[in-house]
Amino acid sequence: MAPAVSAPARTPAPWRRAARLLPTPTGTPFTFGYALVLVATSLFAEYGDPGTVAELLHASSTDVAHLSRTPLLVLVASALWVAGGLFSPYAIGFVFVLTALERRIGAWRAAAVFLVGHVVATLATEIPVALSVLAGHLPDTSLHRLDYGISFGLMASVGALAGLLNPVARGIVLAWVSVMLLQDLVAFEDPLTNWGHPLALAIGVGCWPLLRRTGWPRS
Repeated sequence: MAPAVSAPARTPAPWRRAARLLPTPTGTPFTFGYALVLVATSLFAEYGDPGTVAELLHASSTDVAHLSRTPLLVLVASALWVAGGLFSPYAIGFVFVLTALERRIGAWRAAAVFLVGHVVATLATEIPVALSVLAGHLPDTSLHRLDYGISFGLMASVGALAGLLNPVARGIVLAWVSVMLLQDLVAFEDPLTNWGHPLALAIGVGCWPLLRRTGWPRS
């Protein structure tokens, strides 16, 4: 009797491989649910009453004044908005980066990376402002700057994801992102945010030992 020959493994169809780049309710619940929230808030910011939108954005700002009164509230609320809208680089990057990260490390750990980057980078950029105001180096108006968005959490996620890629892909991702951040620093249009992005990226990179220790596969 001839030995049974196992059927060759099927290569996923191109559309299925492409579909894995996007979040799904079962495959990437954190990214999928978060993306729905961002879509809702972005549509409201675009089409809602301008006065109400401005009031909500101000109330969600992680400036020193709000952080000193309601830190937990504004740290959460500020991450519910996308600076620049649904078609901004941050919104597009969020979908692809968080989907890839969550597929590799799971929903809870992906959420933890994002949250740590968002919170730590926010505090690291706002605390020096408070100290500078107290020392008289900045005016009191600096305590009320408008600051919201997902960019710090996204940068931390990019840094963490890079550590799970093969060396070539890792180098390309980090080099490309670093060049963009360097351009922002040279432009110096928003110094606090511009310095917060490299810090958030470094926070993600700092997660590499923990992520690799767990033995998750790299692509």
